[in-house]
Amino acid sequence: MRFLPTDEQVAFGEAIDEIVTDHGGADIAQQWAAGDSAAGLSLWRTFAEMGLTGLRVSEADGGFGGSLGDLVVVFERLGYHGAPGPYLESVSLLPALVDPETRRDLAGGAIGTASVAGIAPAALDADVATHLFALDGDTIRRATIARSVDSLAPTRRLSLLAPEGETRDLPAGMRHRALNEASLAAAALLLGSGERLLREAVAYAGLREQFGRPIGEFQALKHQLADVRVALTFARPLLWNAALEAADGDGDRAVSAAKVAASDAARLAARIALQVHGAIGYTAEHHLRIWLGLAPALAGVWGTPAAHRARIARTLLSSDTI
Repeated sequence: MRFLPTDEQVAFGEAIDEIVTDHGGADIAQQWAAGDSAAGLSLWRTFAEMGLTGLRVSEADGGFGGSLGDLVVVFERLGYHGAPGPYLESVSLLPALVDPETRRDLAGGAIGTASVAGIAPAALDADVATHLFALDGDTIRRATIARSVDSLAPTRRLSLLAPEGETRDLPAGMRHRALNEASLAAAALLLGSGERLLREAVAYAGLREQFGRPIGEFQALKHQLADVRVALTFARPLLWNAALEAADGDGDRAVSAAKVAASDAARLAARIALQVHGAIGYTAEHHLRIWLGLAPALAGVWGTPAAHRARIARTLLSSDTI
């Protein structure tokens, strides 16, 4: 088993870094949070041109035909940059669930979003999406926006959807596999967000002074930042293991372990980053708020840590390992 990205995956991740930087970096998310979607949609179109929106669509349907390992690489970089938009829903969740014509649209750059009863009841960024879907059990329907709801993260605009039109039954197991992939993508977003929070905290700890010395020189703060480094480092191989296990069709426990570890690591990173930055981390003008919001929001969606821990327990109790 390979728990590291290939040279091609590293190059793809670096290309994402370069594109986001060229489009404005953290300013893209700040503008999105303020209601200006222009820069974020421009970034989406550029990603579509490089094939990212067709990452999980087969080449026969006009997509990239990427693996779950590719998905981990891409979504970690999206989380690192706090890239706004329903990438998880459009790129990861929906391609396997929708009809072939819609799948080709999504691969070509159309924006899709969805609500999932019981696990993600509000759809992300429905106001910029052209394909809206509501999943309920093993059925899927097109939908329209019913009303907006509050979000923990300033860059995540949430809406409740009203299903309309024909109900389509999904083949057995398809919803389960799609939700596992969405949980894996959310875990990768969390890992990327945690890495960015740690980088921001370490950089600021070298600038902010108390008693005439940078606060990064104090032993207590070094220990806290080291704890974040350890948590993120331990979460990373769990993501790669989950990508391998889910690709083989038996990834429930591995995906849940990855989502729990990434959620815990990102929330720890958010808490320490906020302490390092002091009160300025809360202000709307400081871009740290992008990831301070993403960490708890992503931890609570696509399966809460409690729900995933319960699934791990169920798989252990039902196996012959104990």
